[in-house]
Amino acid sequence: MSKLHIKKGDIVYVNTGEDKGKTGRVLKVLVSEKRAIVEGINMVTKHAKPSAKNTQGGRIETELSVHISNLNPVDPKSGKPTRIGRLINEKTKKLVRYAKRSGEELK
Repeated sequence: MSKLHIKKGDIVYVNTGEDKGKTGRVLKVLVSEKRAIVEGINMVTKHAKPSAKNTQGGRIETELSVHISNLNPVDPKSGKPTRIGRLINEKTKKLVRYAKRSGEELK
């Protein structure tokens, strides 16, 4: 399976859809489905019956997943969406991701 350009904890920009132009933090990446759950993006209302966890029941707002092709990581320097590159860091000799817009390394 190929590597994805999005990781958990990244701040991403939404390219298309109802939430186009919004940014949010990635909460979870579903690798096999090539989707990601982003905080505050693609919100839906679910109706829940009362349970031990939720004694009141009622309507619950939650996030649904978004396909990763509709997400771009945000450049840490400029705050704009960017593409991702990979290169070997000279100090640590590990493969790191960097923003192609500014050349800044992504955490």
